[in-house]
Amino acid sequence: MIEVGLVGFGLAGRAFHAPVIRAVPGLHLAVIVQRSGTEAAEKYPDVCIVRSMDELLAMPEIRLVVIATPNKTHYPFARQCLEAGRDVIVDKPFTTTLEEALSLVEIAKKLNRLLTVYQNRRYDGDFQAIRQVVEAGTLGRIVRFETTYDRYRPQLKTGAWRESSQPGSGILFDIAPHLIDHALVLFGLPEAVTADVRIERENAAADDAFDITLHYVNSMRAVLRSSILAAAPGPRFVLLGTQGSFVKQTFDPQEMNLRRGYIPSDSAWGAEPEENWGVLTVPAGDSFEQRRIPSAPCDYRDYYANVRDAILGCVAPAVTPEYALDVMRMLELARESSRKRCTIPW
Repeated sequence: MIEVGLVGFGLAGRAFHAPVIRAVPGLHLAVIVQRSGTEAAEKYPDVCIVRSMDELLAMPEIRLVVIATPNKTHYPFARQCLEAGRDVIVDKPFTTTLEEALSLVEIAKKLNRLLTVYQNRRYDGDFQAIRQVVEAGTLGRIVRFETTYDRYRPQLKTGAWRESSQPGSGILFDIAPHLIDHALVLFGLPEAVTADVRIERENAAADDAFDITLHYVNSMRAVLRSSILAAAPGPRFVLLGTQGSFVKQTFDPQEMNLRRGYIPSDSAWGAEPEENWGVLTVPAGDSFEQRRIPSAPCDYRDYYANVRDAILGCVAPAVTPEYALDVMRMLELARESSRKRCTIPW
């Protein structure tokens, strides 16, 4: 049994980490660090609640520490845990700068500790279905991939750190790591990056929209988009190929289910009704044939199961430190491209 300490009980810790850890055999959520408030104790009365990182690291039985705190704290907290001899999961984004990320990777390597980043949306059932479509070659040569994560929140959130001007705030660092992960998993590193990172809402202090284009060989493009002013969001995924297309309109249900505290007891957490499956369109003589492709039976537990097995030495981590560095490089290149208004070679 791997004893786990969770640092932070905001939305990320409460919805996307604690219930997932509890649902994976071989992991035991032993302690939660919540600086103030009683929500963690009320939700998990059987878990030890402490108020500081020092209290957590004073417990020698804790082997894995999960950092689910505001982005600017990721580096100092992860470093403290690594130097205390613990394995570490950092919620995305890895850090607020590539320099910080490089430092953590070097420390983890020196101390022979596991270090990984929580790219949970890689385990969305619809994205896994897309991986299968791409790997099977069903669409022929892919010419365009679009992944869009839109929301509608026209009002600013007073006091929210994500909407402040502090390091790591804004939608680029909040949402883009998920979309970058999708593109890199499917197609690897691009040749160049073109990005427009911007503020669309009046009086906003942090970026709240972006369009990122990744340039690949043979004119293939991956387009990553997000906006907080999308009252009528477009398709979640679009794949265009020489032999057909695939379009998925709706979101994988895991995020909303976990936000509401709903966890399916007898099926994959990403299971969707057939009417929400993506649609594959391929030529059929003089017309087209359409059929729905089921979302894959996977969920965020698969990420933590992989971490468990990596700690036990059975498998390699799905999200390696080197991979996490590529995501950080992409974020910094996107900022540079937007600032300079030009395409930046990888």
